[in-house]
Amino acid sequence: MTETIRPAFHGFEQIPLREYAERAYLDYSMYVVLDRALPFLGDGLKPVQRRIIYSMSELGLNAAAKPKKSARTVGDVIGKYHPHGDSACYEALVLMAQPFSYRYPLIEGQGNFGSSDDPKSFAAMRYTESKLTPIAEVLLGELGQGTVDWVPNFDGTLEEPSWMPARLPHLLLNGTTGIAVGMATDVPPHNLNEIVSACVRLLDDPDATVADLCEHVRGPDYPTEAEIITSPSDLRAMYENGTGSVRARATWQKENGNFVVTALPYQVSPSKVIEQIAAQMRTKKLPWLEDIRDESDHANPVRVVLVPRSNRVDAEQLMGHLFATTDLEKSYRVNLNVIGLDGKPAVKNLRTLLDEWLTFRTDTVVRRLKHRQEKVERRLHLLEGLLVAFLNLDEVIRIIRTEDEPRPALIARFGLTGEQADYILETRLRQLARLEEMKIRGEQDELARELERIVATLDSKARLKKLVKDELLADAKKFGDARRSPLVLREAAHAIDETELVPSEPVTVVLSQKGWVRAAKGHDVDAAGLSYREGDALLGAVRARSTWQVAFLDSHGRSYSTPAHSLPSARGNGEPLTGRFSPASGASFLALASGENDTRFVLASSHGYGFVTRFENLTGRNKAGKALINLATGANVLQPAVVGNPETDRIVAVTSAGHLLAIPAAELPELDKGKGNKLIDIPRAKLGTERVVAVAAVGPAQKLQVYSGQRTMTLSFKDLDTYLGARATRGGLLPRGWQKVDGLDVE
Repeated sequence: MTETIRPAFHGFEQIPLREYAERAYLDYSMYVVLDRALPFLGDGLKPVQRRIIYSMSELGLNAAAKPKKSARTVGDVIGKYHPHGDSACYEALVLMAQPFSYRYPLIEGQGNFGSSDDPKSFAAMRYTESKLTPIAEVLLGELGQGTVDWVPNFDGTLEEPSWMPARLPHLLLNGTTGIAVGMATDVPPHNLNEIVSACVRLLDDPDATVADLCEHVRGPDYPTEAEIITSPSDLRAMYENGTGSVRARATWQKENGNFVVTALPYQVSPSKVIEQIAAQMRTKKLPWLEDIRDESDHANPVRVVLVPRSNRVDAEQLMGHLFATTDLEKSYRVNLNVIGLDGKPAVKNLRTLLDEWLTFRTDTVVRRLKHRQEKVERRLHLLEGLLVAFLNLDEVIRIIRTEDEPRPALIARFGLTGEQADYILETRLRQLARLEEMKIRGEQDELARELERIVATLDSKARLKKLVKDELLADAKKFGDARRSPLVLREAAHAIDETELVPSEPVTVVLSQKGWVRAAKGHDVDAAGLSYREGDALLGAVRARSTWQVAFLDSHGRSYSTPAHSLPSARGNGEPLTGRFSPASGASFLALASGENDTRFVLASSHGYGFVTRFENLTGRNKAGKALINLATGANVLQPAVVGNPETDRIVAVTSAGHLLAIPAAELPELDKGKGNKLIDIPRAKLGTERVVAVAAVGPAQKLQVYSGQRTMTLSFKDLDTYLGARATRGGLLPRGWQKVDGLDVE
């Protein structure tokens, strides 16, 4: 039996592809969540932001220093700590320097750092310079005081801080946004004074609820003066759940008859708002506005002037429409999803956020105090040894001069530690003057008092809490400012109905045989006399008003509708209906109608079936239309006729063979859609050659006109008695010479 020899694998692991892909994706997901997209609760920074600020501090770019080229900072960041793209790193730097993006900018930029109109229009990093702002000291001030853990950088040659020892809850001050894998974060910015006030409240009252804290934190505070119009109850619910939304609205005022927008919502571009309004003006959806101007400058960063057509325009109604249809009012998602002190991402409410941050701050202060305690104790230890040397100065000098190994001799002679002996040996001779003894004793006393205060603080929770509170209040006094985004309770904005915006004017809608449509102003329009494209001609025309809908019927019995005011002018050839609607393949448009929703029409087919329906049944928003009239094979839909009064009107149908029948309108059913009932009888044998040409509805005061070639016959309401009959009968035959009817009309 031959033994199967298996190949040997050395130096690598063999695992299923599914397991490898799952592990690789999970590793990538964890990296994105923890090291790129989500901020750490303690300092509120993402890794790239933390590395930029730390690198700038290492370059000496503090608030009092001269700025350096941004390229220098970016080079240091990506070369030492953040091995990623320079453009992404520079964009993160720019964001922290934009006063319209950050509530409390951490970087002061010189040069073009973008504008609120286009935040990404900043100059290249070789042209700009930057340094840290004074408030960045809140993040960096305690960095070298044993307050953070240090970890190796990406290549292990340097160390970088795991977090910044923030003295204020920066996460809530500037907020942040980020998209990770399977989760995202959206933390809005807040006012420094309000956040500190809430922290102090929580320190004084550990049982404070979210509702209690909302007495201090009234809502987000964006770096813009636009109003926050979200109700206090909704804001409270947002802070209780950690998720929700905030709605901001532009501020405006009347000025010399114009409406002037003076502040826009956070991250809204003035040019985009102007374009949105101009687009409505171009499509005639804002007839109340005559002009729009952008008068923004350095003195007025946002000044958009809206010029109304007259002083009778309702300002509140117009601005409400613009709030509802443009970015003058904007909603912001809130998702307080951050990496907590346990190193895990979670959505936290306001109380949890502040409580965890105060724990972080307290731990930072304890580490700072212990670090200082160690330094003070070490200094006191060295001073104790130095004082021994002063008291026995001659003996110390003799040992140093005569002994080959003075260090062990000093330790043995005076009972010193090795550290004390080294310090004595490193002391310069000029420091051994008699005056130094007084300085040493004075320093000892001062350090002893400081050590006593530190130990007392570390041993007392009350003192520690008071220290944290005093430092918070001191920073609030130094860096705090007034709220920028006012909280105002407003009613929801509503868009003005399109029909209210459009003036009601008479128009004539003209449809050509090839499906091109246009609208001419007025009702005295000679539709047949208009110019048509080569090979095209008039199919039909209806009188309407600009505020009405116009319905079009195709050869499949489907109905389509569009506002009359949106149709192109009759000065040109119009536009094809296939550009607005999506009829089935092979379908063609055969008829049109217009009226108010309650207007009744007779819908009929060329096979003699029909019904009465309201105009609203002909309208709809579907581009593919709606099924309206069922057509038998070979039948076509006829031009609808308006029914004035179903109780008194007569419905008239005429065939191509000259048979005319008049019936009371009440005999025809009113339906929403369908085939309808038989209007006039056409023998089955003649269906291929005879068809219904037209239908009409005639009132008692109206006259019916019958067209045959160039001739017209006029019949009064009484004249129709001759042709009056039961529904679905053959009707009467028109006089000789009128038995080839082209159409009907009512006047």
